[in-house]
Amino acid sequence: QVRLSESGGGLEQAGGSLRLSCALSGGTFRYYSIAWFRQGPGKEREFVAGSGWSYEMEYYAETVKGRWTVSRDNAKNTVYLQMMSLQPEDTAVYYCAAGKGPFARGDPNTYDYWGQGTQVTVSS
Repeated sequence: QVRLSESGGGLEQAGGSLRLSCALSGGTFRYYSIAWFRQGPGKEREFVAGSGWSYEMEYYAETVKGRWTVSRDNAKNTVYLQMMSLQPEDTAVYYCAAGKGPFARGDPNTYDYWGQGTQVTVSS
């Protein structure tokens, strides 16, 4: 059974940085696309970034493009989300999700497995 485990969340000041990790177990990692979603207080879940297994293409929401970087390490079965220039509006629970499709785009229905989430809080 595929399982996802997020780590790296925490409290950071505005302008700071955090790196989230998503480790996959129970499956062949290099054939899974991994995406990050977030859900802020009183908000709907939204796509943030993703790493597709096809050519390891990267996908970003406009709100984070240029500030954050998604990367994958197939040797460690892990996808990372490097978050720079954090803002209070980035405060949310961050979830990683895995799907067998070749691309890591924003439709949550294309992902079969979800992690438990990790809290990111950005203070002003």
